[in-house]
Amino acid sequence: MKKALSLVLTLVLVGLLAACGGNEAGDNGGSASSGSKDTITMVWYPNESGSELKGARDEFSRIIEEATGKKVEHQTTTDYIIAIEAMANGNADIGYMGAQGYVEANAKSDKVQPLFVQSGESGTLDDAVYYSWLAVKKGEEDAYKSGSEFSIDNIAGKKFSFVSNSSTSGFKVPSAGIVNHFSQMEKFKELTAEDLLQGGSDKVFTEVLFGGSHQGSAVNLLTGKSDVAAFCDTCVANYVELVSGDANKPGSVYKVKEGAEEPFNTITGQEFVLISVTPVLNQPFAINTDTLSADDQKKLLELFTSDAVTNNEKIFLPKDAEGTAIFKKKSGEEKFVAVEDAFFDPVRELSGN
Repeated sequence: MKKALSLVLTLVLVGLLAACGGNEAGDNGGSASSGSKDTITMVWYPNESGSELKGARDEFSRIIEEATGKKVEHQTTTDYIIAIEAMANGNADIGYMGAQGYVEANAKSDKVQPLFVQSGESGTLDDAVYYSWLAVKKGEEDAYKSGSEFSIDNIAGKKFSFVSNSSTSGFKVPSAGIVNHFSQMEKFKELTAEDLLQGGSDKVFTEVLFGGSHQGSAVNLLTGKSDVAAFCDTCVANYVELVSGDANKPGSVYKVKEGAEEPFNTITGQEFVLISVTPVLNQPFAINTDTLSADDQKKLLELFTSDAVTNNEKIFLPKDAEGTAIFKKKSGEEKFVAVEDAFFDPVRELSGN
């Protein structure tokens, strides 16, 4: 019954694709052959679909239109699965996806391939990672320590918020860590990631919530809906600032910035503490090779790996600059680099795809 219900929900979501996702430049009217298309459709996860990032999305439009001579339409979404299905079924030509979402889309259609990814601080793939956080509200962090060190032992029995079960850093990575930790205990020795999707008296968590986006999961924590939440550093970087400790280290304290935009605008000043931090492979920009011509693929790769884009402050916000962008440099060396499918094998192995 659960599998049947899941299938029905998936079909409904796909059927409502146009209704659920915002199309910022009009309706593309469905997919067309890659050779005849005069429009490139970009799909975005909920994390990058907010109004505060419209300027950043518009800059992607501008530079892609200049490079290809084609109109760009943005499909914003309210659910990860909408973006994944859009890429797999050819309703979108390019999408900024988490590694897990890419793996899922690629499993549905091998026409979905990665094109480029943000480098690490070295400017290479060697350190192309971001961070999955488990966080608790400031003032409650001592309950999650074993001696002087942070431990996830005491997240059991709490209300927990994930992002989406298709999120790499908001579900797949943290759930793998939780399963690995708690399956060492007799009570949970048969624990699987699927068991973490629901709460209950016989489960690890009393209640399980899904934020729908990293921002939503963080808000679940800060508004008291959950005791612990999983979300990533990059997706909340525009809304929070480091108060104390070292960035991306357990024990670090972060605060919602004054003037933060929705959904944080009503909880400015709220603080949270990291109790667990795990590195995650950076998210790729993936393409559907069946709907995007080989010529456009080449043009896009040359464009996004160029110095012009690396130095474009509307794409990569400089290290110490104020403002809102999808990408913000930490070292100044970050840029987009070409990437191949095999780079994501560790996530594929984690997911069993």
